[in-house]
Amino acid sequence: MIKIRDLEYLIAIAEHKHFGHAAEACFVSQPTLSGQIQKLEQRLKLTLIERKTRNVMLTPAGEKLIQEARQVLNAASNFEEAAKALLDPLSGDLHIGLIPTLAPYALPHIIPALNSALPKINFYLHENRTKDLLQQLEQGKLDILILPWLPEMERFERYDLFAEPLVMATSQQHEFAGKKQVSFDDLQQQKILTLEDGHCLRDQAMGYCFSAGAEEDHSFRATSLETLRYMVASNMGITLLPKLATLNPLSNKDIRYIPFSQPEPIREISLLCRSGYARMDCVRAIATSVRESVAPLFKD
Repeated sequence: MIKIRDLEYLIAIAEHKHFGHAAEACFVSQPTLSGQIQKLEQRLKLTLIERKTRNVMLTPAGEKLIQEARQVLNAASNFEEAAKALLDPLSGDLHIGLIPTLAPYALPHIIPALNSALPKINFYLHENRTKDLLQQLEQGKLDILILPWLPEMERFERYDLFAEPLVMATSQQHEFAGKKQVSFDDLQQQKILTLEDGHCLRDQAMGYCFSAGAEEDHSFRATSLETLRYMVASNMGITLLPKLATLNPLSNKDIRYIPFSQPEPIREISLLCRSGYARMDCVRAIATSVRESVAPLFKD
């Protein structure tokens, strides 16, 4: 009979593409891991691993079966979580994934309330880009995600949390600095500083700006919101920032944050989990807590 542990070894090799690193990740010796993979291949009568001197990769058969292996491990994990949930659905470890343009600005507002509402849950936080987080959620490495909703997320269970406005960020010297509001039309022919490729905020903000006739400033692409903020403060250009990133008084000294008149750009922040996830009582409790924590921040 094929063992769960053997599938874990196979997945580790697929991820690390190196027997030694895969063995370290699985906390076994390299000979042990290599021997178990060979036994798995003998049982299946298939070659799963293409072994070369410098690198290791899956064969076509291995590539096809690796997805099945992940599904088996997810099912085993869900089985274990379901058993724990029967004992106490609001306890245990829970891994949350967030994106870099949300995590540092939302977590100070939501984590204290989560710890208070769910004292038996051990929260583990993981920051990564959207594409990687979705893959980790699908593979069972993360339990839930909190991030802006995109159409390609429809395969997951969704709980809407809040709508976060985007605001205009300018230096104190910019022509818009004296405005109380900016409009869609104000963006015409403006050059907008943006994040580098891979950030969903870049696509959302630029979609709004492009439709208003703005252009991307191709001379620079930032790796983070903080880099964008420094560029704006130095009067190097203007950008759109999410509202939560503007609430720290220390970030307001050299920058003007100006709200948009209607229709204002927003990003819909949602909680995602896998369909059929065993700990739905916990998911619903987290969604409720986050909504209650963030709602006062947008009352104005």
